[in-house]
Amino acid sequence: MPQNEGSPHDGAPHEGFEEELGAVLRSTGEGFSVDGRRELVEGGLARGRRRVVRRRLAVTGGALALAAVGIGGVYGGSLLGPTGKATTTGVAAAPKPKPKAQNENGSVDPALRARQAQIPVKDIAAVIQANTPAGQWTFDDLDGKGQAALGIYDDGNGKAAVSVGLYRAAGGDGEAGAGQVECPSRVHVDYDRCATGRLPGGDRLMVIQGYVYPDKREETKSWRAVLLTKDGFLIDASEYNAPAEKGAAISRENPPFTATQLKALVASDDWRPLLKQLPKNPKSDAVQGAPQAPAEPAGDAVRTTLRSLLPKGLQVKDKGGDGEYGFLVVDDGKGESLVEINVQPNMSNVAGDLFGSGDVTVLPDGRRVKVTQETAEKGGSGVVSWTVDTITPEGFRVVVFTRNSGGYREAATRAEPALTVAQLKEIALSLRWQKLPTK
Repeated sequence: MPQNEGSPHDGAPHEGFEEELGAVLRSTGEGFSVDGRRELVEGGLARGRRRVVRRRLAVTGGALALAAVGIGGVYGGSLLGPTGKATTTGVAAAPKPKPKAQNENGSVDPALRARQAQIPVKDIAAVIQANTPAGQWTFDDLDGKGQAALGIYDDGNGKAAVSVGLYRAAGGDGEAGAGQVECPSRVHVDYDRCATGRLPGGDRLMVIQGYVYPDKREETKSWRAVLLTKDGFLIDASEYNAPAEKGAAISRENPPFTATQLKALVASDDWRPLLKQLPKNPKSDAVQGAPQAPAEPAGDAVRTTLRSLLPKGLQVKDKGGDGEYGFLVVDDGKGESLVEINVQPNMSNVAGDLFGSGDVTVLPDGRRVKVTQETAEKGGSGVVSWTVDTITPEGFRVVVFTRNSGGYREAATRAEPALTVAQLKEIALSLRWQKLPTK
């Protein structure tokens, strides 16, 4: 089994990560980028700036809510839930029609059963134990089957929760899952360090050190490594400095495994026989009799269109998003301001909830426009949020948000956002949104 070399967590966690990162870099070549450090790392490797975030607008209980990706996103098949067992829900996605899971007699639909992995949990646990330092392990549901295992590891320095999940990338190949192994934007996710790179055999790796709660209302740390194989499999390992991801007291200063050890765990060849047991992704997510989700904008069309509609005099400092969501961080020389947009077809079923109250105007062509100006629910001191929400009679919705800060955990950088309400309206009401290419 791999063993700890020295005590990399004795000093500041940032320094420990950079020491460990050096070993990872030496073992993978120079195809690595590092986010979260200004100076150069290990002989001239510059700070990386590859950032991908997927963010969707969700409507929950009649209220408008943003569902943000923490670290990572949606995989094909099932997702690893908080208990370590597979679930079929992802926080990144807007609510979409779900296929009926059971027949009228209560039995599981055969089409859905075929998509659920039946890997013995004890086999996943055995690979975890064989590729981590010596210690005492206890695992949940060792007699069960699935595609993830959740355990508690104890090396004598405090119990720590550890989970590993096995998945197929949603598109079925390595390039389709690339967004899962790129450091997220700091606009939405607060973390200490993140490194990404390509291994000699073509697999891609991300190692990230952050927190369970980005606002740090609990100081539980979440350190994670995700490997995307060149043939489209994902091995996702997470560790914590507490015996549970949420709701447990912190038991140690840092999670137990170093960045190098996490990399060794997810990159082990021992996973190969288990990955072969994952069911193939269906050619279509359609299930007979289930309503189908509408087509969404393709690639970065939303973000690039948003940029083209900005007023003159704004410099773009950061950008991201894909599908129906895009964001830009802009600066007119007076401070940064975050601008976000969602473009969503077929939203007539929630129009009453969204436009039934507040400052709503009906245009001659039937489009409804709602303006909201308020203190930001999330953010630092002095942050305000302005929203212009629009919908056509056919249910095509465009909603634009802005705030007077460059991100969700930053204090105000200016008295008001860089864009006025009138400029937000002009962007949201552009007819170009209805002409975007879809996928």
